[in-house]
Amino acid sequence: MRLGVLDVGSNTVHLLVVDAHRGGHPLPTHSEKTVLRLAEHLDGSGKLSKTGANALVSAVATARRAALELDCDDLLAFATSAVRDARNSAAVLDRVRDETGVDLQVLAGRDEACLTFLAVRRWFGWSAGRLAVIDIGGGSLELASGIDEIPDVAISLPLGAGRLTREHFTGDPPNRSDIQALRSYVGEQLAARSPELLAAGVPDRAVATSKTLRSLARLTGAAPSKEGMRVPRHLGLPGLRQVIGFISRIAAEDLAELEGVSPARAHQLLAGAIVAEAAMEALGLPTVEICPWALREGIILRRLDWLEGG
Repeated sequence: MRLGVLDVGSNTVHLLVVDAHRGGHPLPTHSEKTVLRLAEHLDGSGKLSKTGANALVSAVATARRAALELDCDDLLAFATSAVRDARNSAAVLDRVRDETGVDLQVLAGRDEACLTFLAVRRWFGWSAGRLAVIDIGGGSLELASGIDEIPDVAISLPLGAGRLTREHFTGDPPNRSDIQALRSYVGEQLAARSPELLAAGVPDRAVATSKTLRSLARLTGAAPSKEGMRVPRHLGLPGLRQVIGFISRIAAEDLAELEGVSPARAHQLLAGAIVAEAAMEALGLPTVEICPWALREGIILRRLDWLEGG
């Protein structure tokens, strides 16, 4: 069957179309993105502005038309932290449904962590043993650990790269005091929750996923995307610390010109790197392996599981 997955995140609205069946490898056939940066459209009261809501409705309508033209059998549409955090999310979701016909489902943070963990487990298989998974999004950080397909521990924290950039950095590039303050803040947040993951057991394999972490791995020398998704890629703490020292002195406009850095996310890469460093330190992970599958693939896999179950 052909599935369309519509991911409404903090930075982009991403439509991924795959041909898939139970027990098979989902084969991507089409991908398109619209950069919205929805989280930047939250006003002082925490509501998504009319401009942001208009842009969201337009992007969802465009994605739905594309899914129909591509003969998708089903469209799985979900939203993460940007919509989840909006105080008027219910009204925005109603408007999206009424004007586009798409029933956009908001994922809880823990569900994000669990579905991403499922994707990582299926990618690496049972031989990977106990997995520890780190996923840095625009609005939140998801952490999970487990030996099965459902993690023993799944945590979501408001430590997304975009959120922290908006809330803690005042310059471009940010000044040293802002960087140090962010490091302290992220460290404190992780110190309060990391014991839950540490208590779950020492992982046999530590894995990172998301565009931010792939970009950081590329900057430390990991293979470029053109070499394919099956090439092993790693991100180590020594290399990550060197990257932080380098990109902390570069404006986002210049950073966007580096290979592997998305122009839409360049402004938040430093905050994402600080979160990655703090998470790896808190969990005692000197290196992590980059997984090409993440939340969208987890959604697809769970949907196929449901179909199999009738």
